[in-house]
Amino acid sequence: MTELGPNSWPPAPITTDRLVLRASEARDREGFIELFSSPEVGTYIGGARPRADLEGGMPEIPGRRPGLFVIEREGAMIGVITLDPRAAERRGHVRPEAGEAELGYMLLPGAWGHGYAVEACTAALTWFAETLPGEPVVLTTQTANLRAMRLAATLGFTEVDRFEEYGAEQWFGAWPPPGR
Repeated sequence: MTELGPNSWPPAPITTDRLVLRASEARDREGFIELFSSPEVGTYIGGARPRADLEGGMPEIPGRRPGLFVIEREGAMIGVITLDPRAAERRGHVRPEAGEAELGYMLLPGAWGHGYAVEACTAALTWFAETLPGEPVVLTTQTANLRAMRLAATLGFTEVDRFEEYGAEQWFGAWPPPGR
């Protein structure tokens, strides 16, 4: 993945019909703690982290880095989207040199079931395609995570592979599909 540099990060806030995608701010700290300490959110990503550990170790402005968008609804953080280079040593790539952008997202449980993930991920993918034309995006999720599997299909990801990682079967897809 071509790096997100000073010309592309942080972008101006991205506004959708109901959401704003933006760089993180100090006011998001409590939202990050809620997100990472939520047992529901942690179900398919290795579990929740202890709230006390997060409160003690969370920086004043959490998630302040290229590729991380805070998802905001009506002035409050409801989740995050990440577009990070996929590590070469991990299984699952669509180009020989690896390093594709990998889409990740987490929403607070109260935001589930309202279509916010589709809306936010679509906006982030559109921004990414305009910022780094031709760069593929990949997504990996546990096959047991039915919501994530439906979201991947809705976003237009195409299955490339399935493999075992972290003790579970993983689904690996690409956007746009290879060869397009």
